[in-house]
Amino acid sequence: MKKTYKIDVDCANCAAKMEDAAKNTKGVKDASVNFMTLKMKVEFEDDANIDDVMAEVLSNCKKVESDCEIFYK
Repeated sequence: MKKTYKIDVDCANCAAKMEDAAKNTKGVKDASVNFMTLKMKVEFEDDANIDDVMAEVLSNCKKVESDCEIFYK
């Protein structure tokens, strides 16, 4: 399953860090961040609990960019 989320991030470099953090989260098959549109697209593993995975994605993103936000709820 693929979903798109609105994000808040300050710069393109930070967006790239968020993308890498999302891609390295268990339950995420692939992820991409578009800084210009402030959107994150996430493709989930087939058996993933989307809410749990997105909570972990946000946690991982905040480790590399503390003032970022993902609006997934």
